[in-house]
Amino acid sequence: MSGTGYQTLLDCRRRSRYLRQHGFATDQIAIILGLDHPATPLRLHRYAAGLTAAETVDAFHRLAGTDGTELRESRLYDYETWPRSGRRPSAFTLCLLARIFGTRPVNLLTADALATYSTRDQRTVREGG
Repeated sequence: MSGTGYQTLLDCRRRSRYLRQHGFATDQIAIILGLDHPATPLRLHRYAAGLTAAETVDAFHRLAGTDGTELRESRLYDYETWPRSGRRPSAFTLCLLARIFGTRPVNLLTADALATYSTRDQRTVREGG
């Protein structure tokens, strides 16, 4: 992780901890962090959860019961920068990431990003799996 990215994560962890102590939920924390850190909802929720990319990938594989090849840090970064660049995460991936971050999959996307999914995948993302 770059120095600036790591400093951002540390700041977000500190702020998330403080906000949680005051009763804020993950979704609320992600919105607050977004005021100072222009990022996608997916990245803001990871920051709100206080997780590094490596920690997120490890949690993903434990939850999915996979060996580590399905998601790597570089792919997570691609997902976090989509739709400006990167790659679009699958509905399944969003559902698992939402469980890790303590939110609903639909909260990890903007409305415009959600609209790019098939009707079936939109339903999956809205319903949470």
